[in-house]
Amino acid sequence: MSLQKHPTAAPSALPTSASELIDELLEARRRTLALVSDLDDDQLMGSQLDIVNPLLWEIGHVAWFQERWTRRHLRGEPSLAEDADALYDSMAVAHDTRWDLPLYSRKATGAYMQRVLDDVVEHLNSAGELTPDDIYFHRLALFHEDMHAEAFAYTRQTHGYPAPAPAACGVEDFDDKTQSDLVDITGDDVEITGGVYLLGASPEAVFAFDNEKWAHEVEIAAFAIARTAVTQGQFRTFVNDGGYDRRELWSPEGWRWCRTQHIRRPAYWRRDRHDRWERRVYDCWQPIADRLPMVHVNAFEAEAYCRWAKRRLPTEAEWELAAASTAKTNYPWGNEPIATRANLDGRYGGPIAVDRLAVGETPAGVRQMMGNVWEWTATAFGPYLGFVADPYKDYSEPWFGNHQVLRGGCWATRFHMLRNTWRNFYTPDRRDVWAGFRTCALER
Repeated sequence: MSLQKHPTAAPSALPTSASELIDELLEARRRTLALVSDLDDDQLMGSQLDIVNPLLWEIGHVAWFQERWTRRHLRGEPSLAEDADALYDSMAVAHDTRWDLPLYSRKATGAYMQRVLDDVVEHLNSAGELTPDDIYFHRLALFHEDMHAEAFAYTRQTHGYPAPAPAACGVEDFDDKTQSDLVDITGDDVEITGGVYLLGASPEAVFAFDNEKWAHEVEIAAFAIARTAVTQGQFRTFVNDGGYDRRELWSPEGWRWCRTQHIRRPAYWRRDRHDRWERRVYDCWQPIADRLPMVHVNAFEAEAYCRWAKRRLPTEAEWELAAASTAKTNYPWGNEPIATRANLDGRYGGPIAVDRLAVGETPAGVRQMMGNVWEWTATAFGPYLGFVADPYKDYSEPWFGNHQVLRGGCWATRFHMLRNTWRNFYTPDRRDVWAGFRTCALER
């Protein structure tokens, strides 16, 4: 494959007009509130952990970020709350102090959030023709809230709270009538022809974060990638074969993590009274599901599984090429923004079987490269050549070097902000997030 020039701008799912932005911002706020509305005051604070925030702080932070960029930065107007920076500035307020801050009450936090949202809507309604900056910074606030909504879902999982109400996720019934007619594809590979590929977002993109900029040529050798993500059933075989006790399967960093943290099994797994593995899904224990994707697994565990299976993780360049398949496209299936082709937006309330949604696979047959679970790659998170930070300078640059790239989104990710070039990043020890992985064949 050789893609030597940038593609023509393609259709986008992103809001572009004032009315579209208002609708999306209102819908995001409804989802934010629905994801926490059933929790009591103690649950809104939760136990102090390095991997999550107190939810009462986090919903206030969402509103702070929105006014920081749409009111204060864009319009040069003062904050709607004098102490907002001291409470909610995530880069200035140390994580481990957030449980001890003089946070607003639940009612006062909601009132602050509403004042900010009302201010945004009033501005958009009266702005007339929107400038590019109007669109950019309101989208930035929208996507930030979307990302935190995903975090609210995994925070509930981390604390063992009940699953969010269906209304909070927008859950729809999943038509599984053809289940028995499926051909098992979980062991299949797809051969991807190598060549020169444009990795990253093109300048014609409707929106891109700074870490996606800009598309640049990379040469990729031919490779074979799994049609599906690794399943819970496949990972169980690794666990039962002593995967967590075999040092030769782990990187030095992974083995250090495994032993210092006393890790002997996947997150949220345990043996039931019949000595069978089961896993906790929010506050309920369920049997391991053979065809559901492995989830809540970190990069160290993914790498160890790959060594056991005599496979490897894809690089992020390989992942993006496999997602594009035969052309540089916004989505695995092409350029049309069809949300129902992937398990996104909380549509099914959680991950679904890895061989579902054939309508969303690439022309080459790689399935679910968008949605269901984030997928770890072998690539450390760093800047593309010529990187320049966007106005929100804390989004990418502080995390270069010690984070690892994930691609593709998960069931709780919002469709309108996702595309093939979108880069997520976590430290390789994180296994609370909705992350899984797929593998590549070793070079032959």
